[in-house]
Amino acid sequence: MTSEPRLVFQAGRSRFEIEPHNCFACGTLNEHGLHMPLHLAGDRAWSELTIDPRFEGWDGIAHGGIVGTVLDEIMGWSLAGTDDWGVTARMSVQFRKPIPIGSPIRAVGWVTRARRRLVDTAGYIADPTGTIVYATGTGRYLAADEARKQELRERYGVKDIGATDVAGPGRPEPVASR
Repeated sequence: MTSEPRLVFQAGRSRFEIEPHNCFACGTLNEHGLHMPLHLAGDRAWSELTIDPRFEGWDGIAHGGIVGTVLDEIMGWSLAGTDDWGVTARMSVQFRKPIPIGSPIRAVGWVTRARRRLVDTAGYIADPTGTIVYATGTGRYLAADEARKQELRERYGVKDIGATDVAGPGRPEPVASR
């Protein structure tokens, strides 16, 4: 085991813990990563973070690739709230406004349709109040089969750490202008 911080998230009324890992977006071991804190509720995921100057594109704004990464990660994690794991099959991003470096943002993703192993998602990045929408996106994810899901749970050390009565920051609703 390592003493690195673990990723703890809530799915429904249960809390889960994932061992530290190297994912660029949410992993705690990647010194160059975003270290996105994740929250799950049913088929939704959200994260609140600040894009720091390491991820600057043009002067003072977040690089578009980072914006896409945040959307991909949050839409992909929306599958986990219903115990699905998947990989991105395709993704589309609509850039609406530049994200100022150093400004707090809220990224939200949710499942729009699930059929067999294909899961469609949508998401957005906005300011914390949801009034300024920086980017929106849609994605299609290929869900893992049961054997692969078990392998991933073991690889990342996913374990249920018990039920909780704490609802967290609440179930985010998409902003009207998504």
